[in-house]
Amino acid sequence: MPLYNRLKEYRANLKINQFELGQLVKVSRQTISQIERGDYSPSVTLALKIAKVFGVTVEDIFHYEEDEIDE
Repeated sequence: MPLYNRLKEYRANLKINQFELGQLVKVSRQTISQIERGDYSPSVTLALKIAKVFGVTVEDIFHYEEDEIDE
């Protein structure tokens, strides 16, 4: 059940790097990198903090797609 994101795109538009975003939302650069790669799904609180930095909704940055089940 992957959680996809447009975090890298939003960071590029704001011209900030992973370290700077991490400082703004109080997590490490490594956490931001893992979120961008899809290796880590942020908590609701962290997703809200990230969205607030960019002035958008969580849904603008993150979207979830269910895996299709073959029957």
